Amino acid sequence: MHSPRHAYVHVPFCRHRCGYCDFTLVAGRDDLIERYLAALDRELRRVEQPLQFETLYFGGGTPSHLGPDGLRRLFGLLRERLAPAAGAEVTVEANPLDVTGDFVAACRDLGITRVSLGGQSLDAATLRALDRDHAPDDVRRAVSLLRDAGLVVSLDLMTAAPGQTLAAVEADVAAAARLDVQHVSVYCLTWEQGTAFESARRRGDLVPAEESVERAMFETAIDRLEAEGFEHYEVSNFARPGFRCRHNEAYWDCRPWEAFGPGAARFDGRTRITNHRSTTTWLTKTFAGEDATGDIDAMTAEQAARERIVVGLRRRDGVDRAAFQAASGFDLDAVAGPAIARWVERGLATDDGSRVRLTRSGLLVSDALWGDVL
Repeated sequence: MHSPRHAYVHVPFCRHRCGYCDFTLVAGRDDLIERYLAALDRELRRVEQPLQFETLYFGGGTPSHLGPDGLRRLFGLLRERLAPAAGAEVTVEANPLDVTGDFVAACRDLGITRVSLGGQSLDAATLRALDRDHAPDDVRRAVSLLRDAGLVVSLDLMTAAPGQTLAAVEADVAAAARLDVQHVSVYCLTWEQGTAFESARRRGDLVPAEESVERAMFETAIDRLEAEGFEHYEVSNFARPGFRCRHNEAYWDCRPWEAFGPGAARFDGRTRITNHRSTTTWLTKTFAGEDATGDIDAMTAEQAARERIVVGLRRRDGVDRAAFQAASGFDLDAVAGPAIARWVERGLATDDGSRVRLTRSGLLVSDALWGDVL
């Protein structure tokens, strides 16, 4: 097994938890930052030989919440264990309010090449509905600072927010394109168990968008972004030519990756090991020298092949039969032939003999198809 060329670091801190969020994070607990950095330093000792990475991704939480000095300290810990290959992609997730001149200068000094900005919308009413703590102008200002510094910017947008209209989604996408960002991710609001939004939905205080409206919003986003020159390369992701997220492409290619921090999942091609999702439990176990693993998903070769089909079909490039056989050791039709034939018959996929791709209709209902394969 080759050593991974990709790494993920989870930074679990946020100023406040948005109502829809069920990610691994702690809000208003900056008192834990020192302990987190010390625990991360311990966890990194697992890497015996320095790992040369092609992509490094800092997710959260909100990594930018650490501020310029915290970011510098974080990179200082990684320096001996993780080394960038030539042309490496280094991404940090950021909240618009955290993007200051000092933050941008730190990004440049530390070799960060790409910032994933949690804008969610450029409409004030939608931002309020999503429980965000920034305004549309904060997003514009952040993008301007980052672009002026030569950083690649990926902007997150959300659809199907409470009360959001189809016209508001159209306006959001148009506004995002005008900002001259290189990458846009469009996510439909999901109502996760245990979140404030889900509780409000149960009480009848919040009403989810109807499925037909949700679908129309997503199709509008696809049409508008493609018309603006973005390539729709994965269900939720759009890039200007040459600006796909290389880190996520490694995930979708099922390449091995390393991961550190609470709730972070590492993968060796067959087994996914996820750290404990509770930040405090992860801290306690790491300091006690105990295993901080929360979950182990060990797949058989066939299960790994089936998962490869699912993540492959989320991409517009689809699954190439020869590449699939070479990577998994399985024949695509032996594993999923009947399912593929059914999808093609229903207009949900195309199959030219060498490559299977989902059609737009297939992409829009893709989550409902995976049971046919898994």
